[in-house]
Amino acid sequence: MTERLFLDAPAQRTASATVLASAAEGIVLDRTIFYARSGGQPGDTGVLRWDGGETIIADTIKGEGETILHLPAAGAALPLAGAAVEGEIDWDRRHKLMRMHTALHLLCSLIKGAAVTGGSVGADKSRLDFDLPNPPPKEALEAGLNALIEADLPVQIEWVDESVLDTDPGLVRTMSVQPPCGMGRLRLMRIGDGDLVDLQPCGGTHVSRTGEIGRMQIVKIENKGKQNRRIIIVPTGT
Repeated sequence: MTERLFLDAPAQRTASATVLASAAEGIVLDRTIFYARSGGQPGDTGVLRWDGGETIIADTIKGEGETILHLPAAGAALPLAGAAVEGEIDWDRRHKLMRMHTALHLLCSLIKGAAVTGGSVGADKSRLDFDLPNPPPKEALEAGLNALIEADLPVQIEWVDESVLDTDPGLVRTMSVQPPCGMGRLRLMRIGDGDLVDLQPCGGTHVSRTGEIGRMQIVKIENKGKQNRRIIIVPTGT
C-alpha cells in the first residue's frame, strides 16, 4: 500500500519515501505526494532524487491494489528497491489543477439538481457535463462562479464514516464516477463555513480558499446530446 500524503496535505511539495519496487513500468513508494490520475484529474509530474541519481516522473497512475505507480520518463535512471528518495512535484502544474478542480466544484454547486455525467480537470481548460435538458444562461453562470471565487470561502476536507452515503445518497452528484467504498472512511470536500456551498465525496486535490482560484471564464456551453450539456471554463489570467 502507498500512503497518500496528498489526501491530507495537498500543498506539500516534497516528501521523503522508500522505494518498494522499481521498473521502467513504474516506481512504487511506501508514501507519496504525487496524485495518481483519477476522477478526471491528471496524475502529477515531477522528480525523484536519491543519493547519486534522479529521475523525471512523467505521470502518476494507480497500480495494483492500493499502490501508486510513478511513471519514469523514457530511458530514465531508476532507483534501487529499498533506496531512500526525495520526491518533488511540479508545483506550478499541481496548483493550476487544484485551482481548476475547486472551480469545477463551485460550478457544480450552481447547477442545482442536475447530475454530473462527466468531467475533466486541466491546467488551462476544464469541463463538466450535466444531465440537463436546457443550457443555463452563460453570463449569469459566469457571474455566479466568480462571485463564489471572490467570496474567498474556506475549502476543507472531512473524513466521515462511509455509511453516510446510506443516509444521504444525494451527496454523490456524479453518474460516471462513484466514490470508493469498502475502506470504512469517506473523504468529503466542503466549501463554505456557515453557509454551505458544496459538500461532495472527492479524492482530488484542492486549494484552501476559493480566492486562490482566480477569475474564471465560461468559454462555451455545448449540447452533447438531448440531455447533456458541457460547460467549459478557463482562467482569465486576472
